[in-house]
Amino acid sequence: MAEGGTALVVGVGPGLGAALARCFARDGMRVAAAARDAARLESLAGELGELGPGGRAYGCDATNQADVESLFGHVKADLGEPDLVVYNAGAFVRAAVTDIEPEEFERCWRALCLGGFLVGREAARLMTARAEAGGTGGTIIFTGATASLRGGANFANLAVGKFGLRALAQSMARELGPRGVHVAHAIIDGQISSERYAELAKDRPDDGLLAPDAIADNYLNLHRQHRSAWTQELDLRPWVEKF
Repeated sequence: MAEGGTALVVGVGPGLGAALARCFARDGMRVAAAARDAARLESLAGELGELGPGGRAYGCDATNQADVESLFGHVKADLGEPDLVVYNAGAFVRAAVTDIEPEEFERCWRALCLGGFLVGREAARLMTARAEAGGTGGTIIFTGATASLRGGANFANLAVGKFGLRALAQSMARELGPRGVHVAHAIIDGQISSERYAELAKDRPDDGLLAPDAIADNYLNLHRQHRSAWTQELDLRPWVEKF
């Protein structure tokens, strides 16, 4: 994949999403950062403009088809067609199966899986068209979790959606790879260092939690891979994690 270009990160919060946006900006990419509430990303967008050639914040409900289509249209007009698209959105409520309400279950599935399909499909459409026209396809990366591989007690709200997202990534990789589009799924096996896990970090040795910037570097490496050696699935965990 050539240097520069445009990256779109859907599901940008203060942790991994922001780290991904900053990483891509530092690498020389124009970066579109999307979340439900664009206003909370304005400060980050300004920072991206200082780190790289440009950054914009966008509001988008990834579970809404019209929102997703509009997002891609605005990004194309403002920054150019995305060469790299990351789906990092999610939702999770820990609960016993006997206590989960259908509305809650559906909300989590929509954010974890349906949104990935809508964003992935839109990215695939523009990337395959570009490749068929003689250009470079692109890269689509989905953020997974430990729950992508196994469901745990009280984690049905997370595991069902993450299982589905992984299946989507596998199907897309097999379908789109021959058409010039690299599709990868990243399993984040452990807690990501953040204020949320500040107390937990105190009980861990150095680098006992996943560093957001280190994860972001791996995503960038996936995008830069030569097509003769594409990775479809990458699992990342801190050195202390059991697996």
